Amino acid sequence: MNVLFAASECAPFIKTGGLGDVIGALPKALQKIGVNVSVILPKYGDLDSKFKNELELKAVIEVPVGWRKQYCGIEMLIYQGISVYFLDNEYYFKRHGSYGFYDDGERFAFFSRAVLEALPHLELEFDFIHCHDWQAGPIPVLLKAHFKYHPFYQKIKTIFTIHNLHYQGVFPKSVLSELLDLSELYFQMDGLEYHGNVSYLKAGLAFADAITTVSPTYANEIQNPYYGEHLEGFLRKRSDRLIGIINGIDQEAYNPLTDPFLFSPFSHFEGKLVNKKSLQEELHLPINAEIPIISIVTRLVEQKGIDLILHVFEEIIKQNVQVILLGTGEERYEHAFRELQLRYPNQVSSNILFDEGLAHRIYAGSDLFLMPSQFEPCGIGQLLAFRYGALPLVRETGGLKDTVIPYNEFYNQGNGFSFTNYNAHDMLYTIERAIWFYRFQPKKWRELSERAMKLDFSWEASSKKYKELYETLIPLNVHQ
Repeated sequence: MNVLFAASECAPFIKTGGLGDVIGALPKALQKIGVNVSVILPKYGDLDSKFKNELELKAVIEVPVGWRKQYCGIEMLIYQGISVYFLDNEYYFKRHGSYGFYDDGERFAFFSRAVLEALPHLELEFDFIHCHDWQAGPIPVLLKAHFKYHPFYQKIKTIFTIHNLHYQGVFPKSVLSELLDLSELYFQMDGLEYHGNVSYLKAGLAFADAITTVSPTYANEIQNPYYGEHLEGFLRKRSDRLIGIINGIDQEAYNPLTDPFLFSPFSHFEGKLVNKKSLQEELHLPINAEIPIISIVTRLVEQKGIDLILHVFEEIIKQNVQVILLGTGEERYEHAFRELQLRYPNQVSSNILFDEGLAHRIYAGSDLFLMPSQFEPCGIGQLLAFRYGALPLVRETGGLKDTVIPYNEFYNQGNGFSFTNYNAHDMLYTIERAIWFYRFQPKKWRELSERAMKLDFSWEASSKKYKELYETLIPLNVHQ
């Protein structure tokens, strides 16, 4: 069984968020259970030179983009046993950054068509193209529209995974003919049309043979108006093809016993305290093991519940805690956290940047990990917090609800803390409860922290579910 992952990012080559982590880790887990996975990506200008120097040119092709034909180099390297292909076009991809450009509609129309045009030049014939998020959304419709009667392509099936429904790749209707070379029929009949525009994400939803998203709860949530981003009715119509499979983490890359970013490797609570002291020292906070550290490692955007945190921040600080933030995002949030550090220099450390090593040290040195998301398809932060013995405190939504079980002291069950309503004072109450346990039940806290470190959120279980999904689609190949 040969599967090609088509995505816009993949760690360690390019990563802006959780998508990069998934594409970097899931193929390795699938390889271990007999699924032969390759990955295909844009060749961005930001690709590290150490990887560029390893690339081998496999072919040069021309890719139709509307009425034009554009150059595409197909380059490849083997990374940790996975064949990774890079599609090279300097006009589209030799830039600083991956998204947010005025011509993203054209760039990812090119990428989607180039994936399909490249297939005969790759080393394997693929049974499935597994498309991830809106940047690869046009692939299923282009496959059916332009390659349906080509013998080489007839048995290929597509899977489309929603990593975050909020980001849909919406572009003017003109892209239909000018970039995708599709007729009006694909716009009508509930195809690519989205409020008069074209949605690349909806193209994937409409034409893929199966749809997945990154947690069971999120799969249910997006069929309702609050979470559905105006696609809930369409998703309900396709619910027979929609399943949620929880994300995992790469437990080799995130291993507190071998992590090179940490001050000191650890597997028990005492080792975590060593990292806590060193973290306070690094960030110029008072060194005191008895002060609970609340960490926030996130993108500073509304989705992540930043408004809730800011609304009751004064009350949080009054709990005699230290708050450590790491992340970038909207300017108003960045400014707010910089101001809070100035006001509370002994309690707040606002790190407005992205630093992978510091992120690891924050997970390892903090006691509580705060993630009060408005919505969260899966979330990886809470899984990483578990791995390093920081207890997550989350809102019950999406993958957060599927992975964080609220602690019940009467039955001694659970692995974190959670609240249901998107409400700042509900969150504050839950923080106060968690801090009470930290201060007055230290043995229980230690037990919970060490229990969290032993939780298994590897890709093993999830990869088996993906394999089962692929196998359900194989009969479709046989009968065609």
